[in-house]
Amino acid sequence: MIYIKDLMSGLPIFKALSSEVRIQIIELLIRNSSMNLNELANELKLSNGAITMHIKKLEESGIIQINTTVGKHGIQKICYLNEDKLFIDMKSNEKENLYEVELQVGHFSNYAAAPTCGLATKDSIIGDFDDPRYFADPQRIYAEIIWLAEGFLEYRIPNYLKPNQQFKEIQFSMELSSEAPGYNNHYPSDIYFYLNNVEIGSWTSPGDFGDVRGNFNPDWWPPHLNQYGMLKLIRINQQGSFIDGCRISDVSLNEIELDYKSDLVLRLAVPPHSANKRGLTIYGKSFGNYSQDLLVRVLYDVVEQP
Repeated sequence: MIYIKDLMSGLPIFKALSSEVRIQIIELLIRNSSMNLNELANELKLSNGAITMHIKKLEESGIIQINTTVGKHGIQKICYLNEDKLFIDMKSNEKENLYEVELQVGHFSNYAAAPTCGLATKDSIIGDFDDPRYFADPQRIYAEIIWLAEGFLEYRIPNYLKPNQQFKEIQFSMELSSEAPGYNNHYPSDIYFYLNNVEIGSWTSPGDFGDVRGNFNPDWWPPHLNQYGMLKLIRINQQGSFIDGCRISDVSLNEIELDYKSDLVLRLAVPPHSANKRGLTIYGKSFGNYSQDLLVRVLYDVVEQP
């Protein structure tokens, strides 16, 4: 997701979207996942020079990504959508207080995992498939994809607030899917979210997707395994808990009772009581369709001291 928190910072994106041709390019990439420059030029009946100019503006804005590969006819430039969601915060204030951190998906602090399960770095599988012992392997901190049929992953989030600051909202963004043996596009799983052991709600993943290859998957990743997930944005504030803007519970920050000394522990779980207990997969930068790990944004207010 591309997040624009003030209109001026979004100018490169607005300029990139100001062309009907560039909108058509984005629509083609949405339908086809990836295309090379010749395919785009032929589809839009443009010269290679013209398509290159439009692609350059889209790449500079961060909307698309280009990878170079060697094909039958020499070097080819393959175009992918870098993000498929654009969020513009019209009410954002440049003076808003916030900090952001990005945690690799392998930096979990606690876990429980039942097969099918496993971890992989961008270079190889860690240990063996379906052996939960490897979740404790020192190499797990480099994992960029993790999957389990039942259990949980916990992540410790740094709390950088000072005594005169208080939490306003906490946001978590991550790419998730179910976990099927191999893959199954229709495999619903209830994934639960907890903050400091307080259940804030759940989301039902519709499947463990593998119909097309994930945009960022390494070349060695087998095609018969899951390929990508869905990008989800979880928000907790004083009004309740939300996922992609939809309320998932009335649990608010007040009920979690956070202050500047608090630990912050996020748990992703498929617990035994799940109605649809079909696992979870979390994707990092080198897997799936989004070049990101677990993103955390903390918004806070400054309060006057008595």
